[in-house]
Amino acid sequence: MTIREDFENREKNFIAPYGCLSAESRGRTKKEAPCPVRTEFQRDRDRIVYSNAFRRLKHKTQVFLSPLGDHYRTRLTHTLEVSEIARSIARALRLNEDLVEAIALAHDIGHTPFGHGGETVLKEIYSNKFSHHAQGLRVVEFLERKGMGLNLTMEVRDGIIKHSKGYGNIIPENPKEQAITIEGRVVRVADIMAYLNHDLDDAIRSRVITRSEVPESCTSVLGSNHSDRATTMIKDIIYSSEPDNNDFKLKMSDEIFNAMTDLRQFLYDKVYRSRQVHKEFIKAKKVLSELFEYFLNNQDVFKEKLVVMEMSECYRKRHSNERMVCDFIASMTDRFALNLYSEIFMPTPLV
Repeated sequence: MTIREDFENREKNFIAPYGCLSAESRGRTKKEAPCPVRTEFQRDRDRIVYSNAFRRLKHKTQVFLSPLGDHYRTRLTHTLEVSEIARSIARALRLNEDLVEAIALAHDIGHTPFGHGGETVLKEIYSNKFSHHAQGLRVVEFLERKGMGLNLTMEVRDGIIKHSKGYGNIIPENPKEQAITIEGRVVRVADIMAYLNHDLDDAIRSRVITRSEVPESCTSVLGSNHSDRATTMIKDIIYSSEPDNNDFKLKMSDEIFNAMTDLRQFLYDKVYRSRQVHKEFIKAKKVLSELFEYFLNNQDVFKEKLVVMEMSECYRKRHSNERMVCDFIASMTDRFALNLYSEIFMPTPLV
C-alpha cells in the first residue's frame, strides 16, 4: 500500500458522508498517473503554491492601492486568511481540509492589479463579462506553465469559479451559484468572513473611517476586534449548519448573518465607495486603460512580452490579440503595472 492509499483510507474513516473524498475526485482534464505520496487534492494545493500567479498575489492590492505600510493586507495575505478560516470550519465539520485549502489558495489567483478597481476597468475596456473568478480559471487552465495550465481537479476548478459573490447573497440558495462540493461552499463563506474582518481593520488603520463609526449593531454582536469577530463567525456557521436530506446545508443564525450583512453594507458605503478609494481607482483606470491600448496598437512590442513570458505558440494561435492583452494586464502586479506605465509613457531624463 502506498502512502497515498493509506491516507485515502484514513479519509474514509474520518471525513463525514457529505465531504469529498480524494479517491472519489471527478478527475482532471488530462489524465495523470496517481502520485504514490500525495492525494489528488494535495497535489493541486502544491501546484497552486508553486505557481507564478500565486507568488504575484503578494504585490496585488486588496483594497488600498499599492500600499507602502507594512501591515496592510495584500491579495496574498487575504488568501492565507481565507485558507485558515476555511480550514477551521472544514476541520470542525469533518470535511476534506486539503480540498478546502487548495480552493482557498487559488480562489483569487485571477485577480487583477489594483484589486476590484482593476477588475472594473477590464470590464469596461475589454468585456463586461470579465471577472476575476473566470480569469482565475483561465490562469489554472491556460496561462500557467507557459500556457500549459496546472491541470487541476474538477472540484478545485469548480471552487475557483463559484467562490465569488460580488454583492450577491453570502450563502446562495440557487444551486447554479453553489459549488459542487461542500468544501467549495465553505471557501465562499470564508472569503467574506476574511475580508469583512481585515478590510475593516485596514480602513481604520488608513483613517478612511474611525472605530466609532462602525455600527454598534455589528460590534455588539460580532465583537470589537478582529479575533473576536472571526471567532464569532466561525463558531456560528459550525454550530448552525446541519445535514439536509442527502445534502449538507451551510447556515448561520439570523443574528450573526444580519450583523455580517450590516457590516458589509457599511464597508461598501464608507470604504469601498469612499472618496479616498475612488480617487485612487481613477488613477488606476488611467494606467490600465492606456497600457491596454498601447499593447493593442503596438503588437511587435507585445509579442516581445509574450516571448519573455514564455507563452506557448499554441496559446498565441488560440487567442485574439484583445484576449492576450487582457490576460497580460490581468496578470500584472500593482508595482509592475506602475513601473511599466512609467517606462512607456514617462520621459527618461538624459544624464
